[in-house]
Amino acid sequence: MFTIGVDIGGTKVAAGVVDDDGQIVQHALRPTAADRPDLVAETVADVVRELAGDREIEAVGVGAAGFVDETRSIVRFAPNLAWREEPLQKKISGLVGLPVVIENDANAMAWGETRFGAGRGQSHVVCLTLGTGIGGGIVFDGRLYRGHWGMGAELGHMQVVPDGRLCGCGRHGCWEQYASGNALVAEAREIAAAHPERAETLLGLAGGRIEGEEVTEAARLGDEASLAAFAGLADWLGQGMADLAAVLDPGCFIIGGGVSRAADLFLDRARAAFEERLTGRGHRPVAEVRLAELGASAGVVGAADLARRR
Repeated sequence: MFTIGVDIGGTKVAAGVVDDDGQIVQHALRPTAADRPDLVAETVADVVRELAGDREIEAVGVGAAGFVDETRSIVRFAPNLAWREEPLQKKISGLVGLPVVIENDANAMAWGETRFGAGRGQSHVVCLTLGTGIGGGIVFDGRLYRGHWGMGAELGHMQVVPDGRLCGCGRHGCWEQYASGNALVAEAREIAAAHPERAETLLGLAGGRIEGEEVTEAARLGDEASLAAFAGLADWLGQGMADLAAVLDPGCFIIGGGVSRAADLFLDRARAAFEERLTGRGHRPVAEVRLAELGASAGVVGAADLARRR
C-alpha cells in the first residue's frame, strides 16, 4: 500500500506517492501561497487528490518548517508561512478524508535519510541540513527523537558565540549564523569589503551583489576570499558536530541541504575539524560524517514513511 509524503516550503509544495521501499512512484509540485498561509492546506489537499488518483492511499505525511506539537497535528510556529497555532492536521485530514501526520521538515528529512539514504544501517544519527540556516534531526536508538513537546533538534539555535551575530530567532550567536548558507555569504561579503584584493574573482562574478552561487563559483576558481569563507564554515561545522557528539554520541552525521551541493569545498575540512575538536579524541570511536543521498526527495520520503508508521 502507498502513502503520500508532502514537503511544504516557503515557495513550493513538493509531494510524492511513496512505496514501502521508500521509492517515489509519482511526484508533483505546487507553488506555496506564502502570503496566504490559510490556503496552504487547500494546496496540499489538491496535490494529494491528484497523486492519489485510483490508488489506495493509507495515509499522508506532511513536513513543515516550524515547531510541530507532540501530537504531530498543530504547527505552533512557522516563520516562513506565518503560522501560529495552526491546526494543519485537522484541516488537511478533513479535506482529503485520510489519516494525516504533521512533522517538522528537518525531522522528516532525517528520517528519510536514516531509513533509505546515507544513514541506512545506523541506529544513532544526527542529520544537519545546511541552507539559509541549519535544520536538525536526531534518530536515537532507531527512533526519531522529537523531545517532550515535539520541538527538539533545533540544533541551529545552539548559542556558540555569546553576543555574536543576530539570528532570525531573535537571539545572538546561534550556530546557524556561522555554519549555514547565510553565514557563508555574510563572511564572503565581510572579507570582500575589507580586502577587495582577495576577492577580485568574486567581485567580478557578483557584479555588485554577492550571493551564495557566486561564492561557490568563485571558490572553485580559486578566489581567496571565497575559499576563506568556506574554510570558516567548515571549521564552525566541525566544532558544532564535536559539541553534539559530546552530548549525543551518534554513529554518524549526515550533511544535507542546499549548501551540501558544494561539499567538495568544505566537507573534508569539516571532518578534520570535527575530529580535532572531539572530546576525548584518541580514546573513543569517531562518528562518520556522510553526505546526504536523497537530495530534495528526503523530506517527502521521510514524511511518507512516518505516516506509514503513525
